[in-house]
Amino acid sequence: MLILLAILLLIFLPWPWNLVGFLVVLPIWLLELGLWNRTVKHRRRVVGAQTLIGEEATVTTPCRPLGQVRLNGELWEARCEAGATIGDTVRVVGRDSLTLLVEPV
Repeated sequence: MLILLAILLLIFLPWPWNLVGFLVVLPIWLLELGLWNRTVKHRRRVVGAQTLIGEEATVTTPCRPLGQVRLNGELWEARCEAGATIGDTVRVVGRDSLTLLVEPV
């Protein structure tokens, strides 16, 4: 956003203020870019089936105890010890390999 401001200052301010404004905003933008990169660089990526824990899914194949659920547009194998019928809403409480462990909501 600051680089856009620097370009606008360069275009719309009269000479020599356009150059002064550009040269003041440009290092601030570079500092912002460096700090943003530093904070994002060490952040852990959250991916995989473990991110689905706590989400709600819809049962597509009866779970007695094994079946399938639709979660975020994907079909997953599911195990529901309490049992669930087609159309029921279940919550993901864990996973065993690629099988989601679910319980009725």
